[in-house]
Amino acid sequence: MAKTVVDLSGLPAVTDPGRIVILKSKWYPEIVDSMSEACAGVLREKGYERVDVHTLPGSLELPLAARDLLALDTAGAIDALICFGVIVKGETLHFEMISNECMRGLAEVMHEFRRPVIVEVLPVFDIEHARARAADDEFNKGYEAAAAAIEMIAWRRSIGA
Repeated sequence: MAKTVVDLSGLPAVTDPGRIVILKSKWYPEIVDSMSEACAGVLREKGYERVDVHTLPGSLELPLAARDLLALDTAGAIDALICFGVIVKGETLHFEMISNECMRGLAEVMHEFRRPVIVEVLPVFDIEHARARAADDEFNKGYEAAAAAIEMIAWRRSIGA
């Protein structure tokens, strides 16, 4: 498996940072928390003082939580939402149903509210694959999620969105 390190040193500066919300599933907390904490650390280093974290029952609930938060954010204070979860393939279609609906729902929310929704919900066949993506190293997907959020926020501001 080829891994790529995200260059955090080249991230654009975000002037007047607002609020970023991290939504995370309660399943596989050691993995999800590792990604979430790595992400929040980068966001704070890049000037985001307000990083709110919400833990939800599972990945299927992420789209509703994202929609509720953005619907309540009438002032537009939320710059981006970042979602973390792990879905492991088992013996039933649960994996496919949850993965597909989670991604579809989050895409709908992003388009409806025109705000970046960064998704690091890991659909894996083996839990070790998720652990490798949340390890305490430079390949942790939390870094990638933070970088994607900052890049999208800066880009959207540069075009006046």
